[in-house]
Amino acid sequence: MDDEDKSMQETSARGWASGLEASACQERSPEDVLPLKWSCQWSMVRRTLLTLLLLGLLLGSSVLWFYIFTNCGPLAEEEEKAFQFYSSCMDIDAIEAAGTGPLQQVIEALGGWNISSKWTFSDFNQTLALLMSQYDYFPFFRAYLRTHPSPPYAPVIQIDRPEFEVPLKQEQEQKIYAQVIREYLAYLQKLGILLGGDPEKVQQHAFLSISITSRLFEYLRLLEQRQSQDKLFHVLTIDQLQEMAPAIDWLSCLQETFKPMSLSPSQALVVHDLDYLRNMSQLIQEEMLKHRDVLQSHMILGLVETLTPALDSKFREARRELSQKLQKLTEQPLMPAHPRWKKCVEHTGSFFKPTLAALYVKEAFGPSTQNAAIKLFTEIKDALIARLKKLPWISEKSRKEAQDRVTKLQVKMGPLDWVLKPELARQEYQDIQLGPSFLQSFLSCVRSLRARNVQSFLQPLSHHRWQVSPWGVKPYYSIPDHVVVFPAGLLQPPFFHTGYPRAVNFGAMGSIMAREVLHIFYQLLLPGGCPACDTHALQEALLCLEHHYAALLLPGRTSLNGSQTFLENAADVGGLAIALQAYNERLLKYRGETTLPNQHLSPRQLFFQSYAQTMCREPNPQDSQDIHRHPSLRVNGPLSSIPAFARYFGCSHGTLMNPSRRCQLW
Repeated sequence: MDDEDKSMQETSARGWASGLEASACQERSPEDVLPLKWSCQWSMVRRTLLTLLLLGLLLGSSVLWFYIFTNCGPLAEEEEKAFQFYSSCMDIDAIEAAGTGPLQQVIEALGGWNISSKWTFSDFNQTLALLMSQYDYFPFFRAYLRTHPSPPYAPVIQIDRPEFEVPLKQEQEQKIYAQVIREYLAYLQKLGILLGGDPEKVQQHAFLSISITSRLFEYLRLLEQRQSQDKLFHVLTIDQLQEMAPAIDWLSCLQETFKPMSLSPSQALVVHDLDYLRNMSQLIQEEMLKHRDVLQSHMILGLVETLTPALDSKFREARRELSQKLQKLTEQPLMPAHPRWKKCVEHTGSFFKPTLAALYVKEAFGPSTQNAAIKLFTEIKDALIARLKKLPWISEKSRKEAQDRVTKLQVKMGPLDWVLKPELARQEYQDIQLGPSFLQSFLSCVRSLRARNVQSFLQPLSHHRWQVSPWGVKPYYSIPDHVVVFPAGLLQPPFFHTGYPRAVNFGAMGSIMAREVLHIFYQLLLPGGCPACDTHALQEALLCLEHHYAALLLPGRTSLNGSQTFLENAADVGGLAIALQAYNERLLKYRGETTLPNQHLSPRQLFFQSYAQTMCREPNPQDSQDIHRHPSLRVNGPLSSIPAFARYFGCSHGTLMNPSRRCQLW
């Protein structure tokens, strides 16, 4: 689940009774470990998962929730595999009894390693190809299928930097950095010893493994540096990349990873951070001459880390202790450990998405919800088109082009087409072999999912087939197809419900819809993005918005730099303004509006409260990719930009929430 999904689901725990606190919002997200008693009957499993989902929704959990199994009917074959996997994941006794045996089999299949077993001196690139294709593990770089960053947006293999397990940051102080390395070294040593390695040899290999990781990390360049040098990505053939980074057998590794694609040396790739790949290749060549066995150990140790959720408690406890120590060292809030059932729900949702998606939609999303959401979106879209006519900085030509893009925008409200065809799951799960150990089941699902992902990209118009989970709460805009998707999970309380007052739906879901549509106009706000526009008026509006947010920063809090963050701020402000305009127009057409009992709020006050509670959530400290600002800014920034807010809540002129000057960007 991505982090925006987590954030928005956390919002559901707040309810409507908390009132509007625009200047400070504090999130409560209690962890409640639910006891599970297993039965051998599949009907009990169905009921258990339903209960977990419903409780999870009430608690505002951060995992993939699905309420899907409400009766005791017979299971279809694909459903049975999903439940069998979940049951195996929850069978802690069996996982403990298996011990390290299943993991040792994996290591032997990779050629072994000479700190705990016989090493067959396997070929480096053969081992790397196995790790990539059979275990979905990329120790030195990542390779994945995505649409090309520029037109015609065809599927293409992209090569990017790896995801480092060590939580290093380039701005960390040397003292903290040394402590982080020390803790991580102790963790790697523990992994090696748990696998039967000689402590002295384990320590040597663990130290050299960290040395490799540190050097690789030094090769990374910040995104801002790559942007300034116009080197966000390069288009190269496999042959050209082979010449620039010769340590990797690129054709062999990629061919094995992306079967059944047919690759050739002339195959085009999108390569991110080419300098990193050059240096990475040189490092591997050096290590192959000096410490070839250490390269094997480095890859094995990294793989063991990624497999921790499928291993016994000794490995999971070692990882939990490391996480707590690192959070303390880096002064991050201690994150509570997730109970086992949450992780098993998440894994089941990842591996058996088509089956669970169909069941979720059947139980949680009906035609009445879809029709009401489409009607709301139509009103938001109409308000945006009307607003485009009044923008002072946009030219007539650009306005017509923008209006045309809004008119042609397709919307998928609720489940995508593939969710409505669960019979496809029978074919897609045929290659999954469950048992005899949970680790083997887990790896079989990993391979099946990778194969399905490759197949989906080989099919026409499949760009967003796997991008949006029905239970997700993050909207998605597909640039190639000009389609915006609002998942079924988003069209649920607290964001939307057919029985809610209109003020609640417009304030929450309406602002989300408007903000998502504004994403298609980001290009207009970038330098040179709208050459026919009134550049002076546009720059004034942009500068005004920048100053507006700077004035809202609390003492001691630094702003987040970057054009992407600024664009998101602009979308927040515009989304609220458009949703309010649409709501006002709705009130003119349909007199009378209901409110919530015991709230003592007018309809428009309720509108603003609904918006604020949607935005008010604590940021995830582990999310380094979060491009939004602090929740107080996401609430106060847009609200203070709307004169109606100050009027309906009686804010004094010249105060934080009723400034003397406001910006009109959208």
